[in-house]
Amino acid sequence: MSTVEHTPSESEPDAQKWVEVQASDDFAQLKSRLRKFVFPVSGLFLAWYLLYVLLADYAHGFMSTKVIGNINVGLIFGLLQFVSTFVITTLYVRHANKNLDPLAEKLRNEIEGGGK
Repeated sequence: MSTVEHTPSESEPDAQKWVEVQASDDFAQLKSRLRKFVFPVSGLFLAWYLLYVLLADYAHGFMSTKVIGNINVGLIFGLLQFVSTFVITTLYVRHANKNLDPLAEKLRNEIEGGGK
């Protein structure tokens, strides 16, 4: 436990400012933009993963089909899980840079009083 007391400085926003920003249209838009990306992409990824698991469990013949040498469909699907994770990460970073970060920066400046 720290023995140093924290006293708010003049530059720190008060609780009322946080409440105002949270109730603003910009904040609602930021949440909406985030949810419009995260929920569908998460659903698609979970469906894709569930398909992989179900195929691995119930479609042994299909998943063990040889494609090239010892590489089979199951191995390719498994590796595509990693690929899809990297694709989703890349898409999210692009989405955040274009649609989330500018609005979040605007809100941050409002909260901090336009400084920096």
